Amino acid sequence: MTRSLLLCAALATVLLAGCATTVPPAAVTAPDTVTAAPPPDAVVKEAWISTGDVQEELDSLAVWPTEDGGAWVIATAKSNNQLMVFDADSGQRLRTVGGAGDGPGQFKRPNGVAVWGDLVFVVERDNHRVQVLQLPDFSPRGFIGADTLKVPYGLWLQETAPDELELLVTDSFMTDFRTGVLPPRAQMDQRVHRFRVALNGDGPVTGTDLGSFGDTGDAGMLRMVESIAGDPAHDRLLIADEDARVGSTLRDYTLDGAFRGTSLPRFAADAEGVALWDCDVDGGWWIAVDQTSPTLFRLYDRASLTPAGTFSGEVVAQTDGEALYAAGTPRFPDGALFVQHDNRAVAAFDLRDIARALRLRGSCLP
Repeated sequence: MTRSLLLCAALATVLLAGCATTVPPAAVTAPDTVTAAPPPDAVVKEAWISTGDVQEELDSLAVWPTEDGGAWVIATAKSNNQLMVFDADSGQRLRTVGGAGDGPGQFKRPNGVAVWGDLVFVVERDNHRVQVLQLPDFSPRGFIGADTLKVPYGLWLQETAPDELELLVTDSFMTDFRTGVLPPRAQMDQRVHRFRVALNGDGPVTGTDLGSFGDTGDAGMLRMVESIAGDPAHDRLLIADEDARVGSTLRDYTLDGAFRGTSLPRFAADAEGVALWDCDVDGGWWIAVDQTSPTLFRLYDRASLTPAGTFSGEVVAQTDGEALYAAGTPRFPDGALFVQHDNRAVAAFDLRDIARALRLRGSCLP
């Protein structure tokens, strides 16, 4: 497999009423209280947990394969307005990138992050944009959505043509963000923005706004959105709705932005990161984060969304983002799941350990 194809395959990675409702600010931001998780089907020991500082407020993760066969885990640090880079096999912190500002290579409240080839896409909530940087040196390549996005959080990418991508970005703007007043129902069709991204060889990466989508009915409305992930083989987007007033869950949309009419059962806490363990056209599982303490990871069949089991780590809690890397590294030959831990650190699970613990069977496994 060529490096470019491997990079794309490795992306099987990295979100009640129509009238306004007032809730406390805590319902809009991350939960401050520890929530007990329902008992998991299995407990899986973490392969490693990095050192860290809660003040950095780590959030979302992406993985980049290095030339030597290893990988980097790239994490957004919201409070520090930086990116943190970790070695995927050891958890060692390798470097930090950026700082506060609105210029190239600077960030304001970076949140969602995704890697495509040798590019990393970073959503900046408070700069209202997606910034694109070139790996491995993180040199700026362009900005997308600065004239369109209001309060962006999560993103997902897919290739649509040679040198062209489609970028979906969730936008969780509020009428009053401090008190959690939702926008009018008529504006809820603007929860996910679609952009055509031109990679332009070695030139600036540019984006064209293709409009937005979101269901305005009670069942499919995306009230408070962050994580989003897609499966082109099954024409599916899973989008995390974190509004506890109606029950946080993942809503099932088509790639064209139509609500399928169903959502997954209500999560115990916030539905956060979601990643696809992509094995073949029909084989694999979705892994979703239920932000409990300890974190409960929920697995669903890729095609049918039938529950396939749950697990927790021995330590990992209050997880936001996750990134699944199935291409393999020296330490994780069959891949790993990388997750954020308690705002302060990154942790890794060996996919073989997850499969054994939940007795998974399928083409993902040796």
